Formats: sequence, structure tokens, C-alpha cells
Amino acid sequence: QVQLVESGGGLVQPGGSLRLSCAASGISFSIYHMRWYRQAPGKQREWVAIITNVGNTNYVDSVKGRFTISRDNAKNTVYLQMNSLKPEDTAAYYCNAERIVTRRAYWGQGTQVTVSS
Repeated sequence: QVQLVESGGGLVQPGGSLRLSCAASGISFSIYHMRWYRQAPGKQREWVAIITNVGNTNYVDSVKGRFTISRDNAKNTVYLQMNSLKPEDTAAYYCNAERIVTRRAYWGQGTQVTVSS
């Protein structure tokens, strides 16, 4: 059974930092591209960052220079380090795993990030 479990969300003041984690089980983690998405209330889900199976990364423009995605294949975990957080970063953050070649994908249940003073 495939599971993606996000953690690390919470309430943080503007300018603060959080590190999200997504622990995967039931998949061969090293052959999956990993992505973070987010969804704010009343808005569509938005792609935030990707780290490929070989470690290449990319980000949506609004988080470039503030967020860093990384992965630890030994721990089957992907991270999202979020610095200089802004109120507009407030959203539920979701982890996504996409297998190379077949493109079969899985989602986590999400973790809430709230940026507010």
C-alpha cells in the first residue's frame, strides 16, 4: 500500500521558516519524481516545486529564492524548506510522487501552513 505522509506544517509569523517533510512508503522512492503542491482556500491547487529522480529541481516563480526542495532516498523522504514566509504562502501543502516512465502518481493528505502575525 502506497502512503505519502506530510508533516511539519503549522502557524508561523511572516518572515519565519518551516520545513515540510513527506515520508513515502510502498514505492521505490528513487525512481519517482517528487513534487510539492499547495492549495489556498477558494483557489486551485498550484504546483510549487519539483525534484526529479536524479535530483534536478525547479520552482514556481513566487517561491524562487525562498523555498528549497530536497530528497533523502535512504529515508524515502522529500523536504520543502520554506524561508521568508509570506501571508500569501498560507495553504494546504501536498506531496506528490510520480513514477518515471509510467507516470503513475500518488498524493499525500496534506499539511496546513498558515503565515500570520
